[in-house]
Amino acid sequence: MSVQTDRTEQLAESEVFHILGNDRRRAIVQLLAEEGGQIDVSDVATEIAATESETTSVPNNLYKSVYVSLQQTHLPQLEEDAVIEYDSDAKTIQAGRHFDEILQYVNGHATEHSRVLWLHFGLCILALALIAAAGLDLPVVSRIDPVLSSVLIVLAVAASSLYRLLG
Repeated sequence: MSVQTDRTEQLAESEVFHILGNDRRRAIVQLLAEEGGQIDVSDVATEIAATESETTSVPNNLYKSVYVSLQQTHLPQLEEDAVIEYDSDAKTIQAGRHFDEILQYVNGHATEHSRVLWLHFGLCILALALIAAAGLDLPVVSRIDPVLSSVLIVLAVAASSLYRLLG
C-alpha cells in the first residue's frame, strides 16, 4: 500500500541537495531513471550493495543492511518529498511528482535542459548570421529583412525561455 503525500509545491534547491546528498538516495533515482518505469526494492538493494561492495557477489549481511536502510530511511524520505511512489505491499517504486525535478540535478540527466539551451544558442546564431548576411548583400538573404527576422527569432527564444521558467 502506497502512502500518498499532498506535496504539490516545487522542491527548494536546499531540499534537492539534501535528497541527493546521500549516495543511496542518489542511486535510487539513477536506477529508477535507467529502468524507466517501476523497479523492485530488492533489485535496488542488490544494485546498491553490489556497488558498495565493489563486487557482483554481494555479502548477505550487506544486502540486508542496504534493504533495511532503504525501507526505514531512504524510501520514506523520497516518498515524503514526492520524488517516488512506494508501494510497500508490492515492494516496488516508481517515479513520483518531483522525480524529473530531482533527476535534472543528477549527472548525465540534464539532457532536456541542455537541448533547450542548445536550441536557444542556435537561434541566436541564426539571428546573427541573418544580420551579417544582410550586411554583406548576399543575393538570397538580402531579400529577407534582417531586423524583422532577428526580432522574430529573439521573440521565439524569449517565449521558449518564459515557458520553461513558468513550467
